[in-house]
Amino acid sequence: MLKTTAKALVCAVSIGLAGIAHAADPIVIKFSHVVAEHTPKGQGALLFKKLAEERLPGEVKVEVYPNSSLFGDGKEMEALLMGDVQIIAPSLAKFEHYSKGIQIFDLPFLFDDMAAVDRFQKGPVGQELLSSMEDKGITGLGYWHNGLKQLSANKKLLEPKDARGLKFRVQASAVLEEQFKAVRANPRKMSFAEVYQGLQTGVVNGAENPYSNIYSQKMHEVQKYITESNHGLLDYMVITNTKFWNELPKHVSKELRAIMDEVTVEVNKHAHELNMRDKQSIIDAGKTEILYLTKEQREKWREVMRPVWKKFEAEIGAERIKAAEAANQE
Repeated sequence: MLKTTAKALVCAVSIGLAGIAHAADPIVIKFSHVVAEHTPKGQGALLFKKLAEERLPGEVKVEVYPNSSLFGDGKEMEALLMGDVQIIAPSLAKFEHYSKGIQIFDLPFLFDDMAAVDRFQKGPVGQELLSSMEDKGITGLGYWHNGLKQLSANKKLLEPKDARGLKFRVQASAVLEEQFKAVRANPRKMSFAEVYQGLQTGVVNGAENPYSNIYSQKMHEVQKYITESNHGLLDYMVITNTKFWNELPKHVSKELRAIMDEVTVEVNKHAHELNMRDKQSIIDAGKTEILYLTKEQREKWREVMRPVWKKFEAEIGAERIKAAEAANQE
């Protein structure tokens, strides 16, 4: 009887210790993205890892997979929804099938500058959009900037009529297609990796990108002009699997959200600095002329693009568009 009790006690202790060891295993967060580590997004992922592991020691382990090393551009969303990865940061243009409201960020000439974008994203409507896909298993954690887009071509683009007949590369976005149709140009869907060759060979005549993309992909070497139009936004939304996030211990999710807010400030500051540096590098290279729109010219572009806003108003929501316009006035 005594031996049986002793055996039972040893067994119970062993099970208890195993349970403790299991409980002590850190929560693994796989953060997958498709760009290089030196980019603002790449640096942001590494900073998130550093701060999460410092502030939640032994509780959280973050594994960062850059350069599509875990999942590529076309597979990362499916992987997130399947729970094979916990955090990704796709371009905002990738969300039109999950939340029509997020298309607001593709509307051309809606925001005057990045300060207006920040005000909108930090405001109630921008924050509401982060949670607009939770019924589909996606929770937004923050907006990371890449930059405002500039128009490039081998002819001067100062007024809407100047773009007529040109072929422009676009991301796979219904709004971006309509944007170029509005100026009687021809949108061509093309992967980012193919843009340089497309411009070089004339498959497309122009493109829209932040300065950092133009410089890193050497597009300025095959485009005579860049119009500083600041007409659209190339941003990312950092997202997580809703089920995974909701099942985290409350103190962990609270700390991770605070860390994400902190990292977002650094990423966005880095993105601005990189765009300004790369703009200067393009100027220094001397192969491309940068053109600047007057207030009157910019207003012409905006008026031509307003029908695009109207076309997507029902999907995006009129109140959201009004909120974005209001962000320009503050």
